[in-house]
Amino acid sequence: MDELEIKRKRLKMRSMRRGIKEMDLILKNFAELRLHLMSELELENFENLLFENDQDLYQWSTGQVDPKQEFVDLVQEIKTFISKSGGLAS
Repeated sequence: MDELEIKRKRLKMRSMRRGIKEMDLILKNFAELRLHLMSELELENFENLLFENDQDLYQWSTGQVDPKQEFVDLVQEIKTFISKSGGLAS
């Protein structure tokens, strides 16, 4: 298994254990569908996003508050995922 594959597995696990159930579901499902398509740079950005507070992530993902500049594109991708899939379906 190469380093990127290991990183993807680690990020998938971190996506599932956020603390807020809604973010667990959203990020778990997003990770399952998108991590394998992400470049190394995109994975790095996703990893940085996972260090953010759950309350902030939830507000960014639901459009209640604008995300930090470095996460604008990624959060938009998550918001699109939520709108297309409901984000919470397993």
